[in-house]
Amino acid sequence: MTGYGRASAALGNHTLTVQVNSVNRKTLDLAISLPPEWAEFEAASGELVRRYAARGKVGARFDVTGGEGAPAQAVTWDEAAVEATLDRLVAQAARRGAQPPPVVTPELVWSVASAQRRKTELPADDGTRTLVLGTLEEALKAFAAMRENEGAALLKDFLARIETLAAHIAAIAELAPQVAPAWRDQLMKRLRDAGLELDAGDERVLREVALFADRCDITEELTRLRSHLDQFAALLRGDAEMGRKAEFILQEIGREVNTIGSKANNLEISRRVIELKNELERIREQIANVE
Repeated sequence: MTGYGRASAALGNHTLTVQVNSVNRKTLDLAISLPPEWAEFEAASGELVRRYAARGKVGARFDVTGGEGAPAQAVTWDEAAVEATLDRLVAQAARRGAQPPPVVTPELVWSVASAQRRKTELPADDGTRTLVLGTLEEALKAFAAMRENEGAALLKDFLARIETLAAHIAAIAELAPQVAPAWRDQLMKRLRDAGLELDAGDERVLREVALFADRCDITEELTRLRSHLDQFAALLRGDAEMGRKAEFILQEIGREVNTIGSKANNLEISRRVIELKNELERIREQIANVE
């Protein structure tokens, strides 16, 4: 499921901002971006994120900015040290007889400055750890709230699709008793067209009709389908994690629908089976992202 959460907190003269976001994915793919000084907080941060998310590609980013929004870890240079180093390089070149004196190019300045760079260090004590994890949890709460809103919309959509599935199943159940008599009538017509005058009560006709009726009977499949739909609806309305279990129930529903499609010798039932498969595919695409 998609989601986004953001929280900020004061960290001395700086501001800590934590952003958590996720996109759909069947498994949990967690990426945590912490400043190097806080590498030891990564395990605890990951554990905290897992309390709020079990699936999805989830990213948690920690940024520290200064009073005017500049990164707290911005690289600066010791200008006096850079100037002194450049003077020494020029003097060294002069002593070696360089004529004319070497030109101080931007490339040379950058090389010297990079060697003299320094970086603001962030604190990594227990108090900072508590602040970092607390800010992360605030961002996760906002993240979870957004996902709950999406979940409510998905629930409404799923329940509507369950009603559609139930309507198709009810229509198939109404059509099923007509299949064997219709096949019997077709059999009798073929026999007459072939010049065979057999009565519908003939033992051979009755045996063929009975065998066909047994092969096309879908009573058990319809019973299991209704049971699976009830389980799926109950799972959607419950509070437990549902992703894997829902996928399993949908797999079983698909199995029963396929069996009905292979047994049914009726155009309308076949059409209904196609509609059932279409709806199931739409549900599967969504349920793969739900926790």
